[in-house]
This record gives sequence, C-alpha cells and structure tokens, in this order.
Amino acid sequence: MRNFVLNVIQPDGDTPPPEFLEPIMRDVAAVDEEMRRRGVWVFGARLELTHAARVVRARDDETLLTDGPFAEGKEHIGGFTVIAVSDLDAALGWAEKLSRATTLPIEVRPVAAVGPA
Repeated sequence: MRNFVLNVIQPDGDTPPPEFLEPIMRDVAAVDEEMRRRGVWVFGARLELTHAARVVRARDDETLLTDGPFAEGKEHIGGFTVIAVSDLDAALGWAEKLSRATTLPIEVRPVAAVGPA
C-alpha cells in the first residue's frame, strides 16, 4: 500500500451560505465514511481559512514571520485526506469521488515518507 494526500483546492472568499454548503458537507461525509469502511482512510483535516496562516522563514541568523499563506493566489488548500491505496489509479478514483462531493478540484500527491527522515 502507498499513501497519497488528497488536497481540497478551495477558492478564497467567504464561506458559502448554509443552503449551498450543507448538501456538500453531507456528500463529503458520505465519501469519508466510504473511505473508512473500505479501510483506505488514514488521516484527514479541514484547515482554518488563510487569514489564520503564518509563514516562518529561517535564514542564517534571521527569522522572518509573515501573515497569510505561503503563495499569493485566489485558491488555497482548505483541507486534506491521507489515504493508503494500492496505486495512483486508486488514489485518482478516490479523488474523483471527493471532487464530486466537494464540487472543488482535488490535488493528488504521493506521500514521499512517513515518520522521521
């Protein structure tokens, strides 16, 4: 088995109104439950909005702290799920289900290592 991270690519802006968001969250919960039932779910989390982000850069004797996300853009990672599946094709299949549930793009990335390097 191989671990993959499924990053939910969320547009910047306000949270959608409940009548729009509630059906999406219900569909996401169904995909999450299916992942758990099939034994592929490893870990997942929703992230705070980008205004809560901080970036720390340590160079030589100097440390710089900036507010906001690392990259300037109109989208950010709103949450992620780590799954353990046989191969990339299986990960892409789960990403498709998650994309349909969230109505958002899903970035699929293999996890290079788990634990201490």
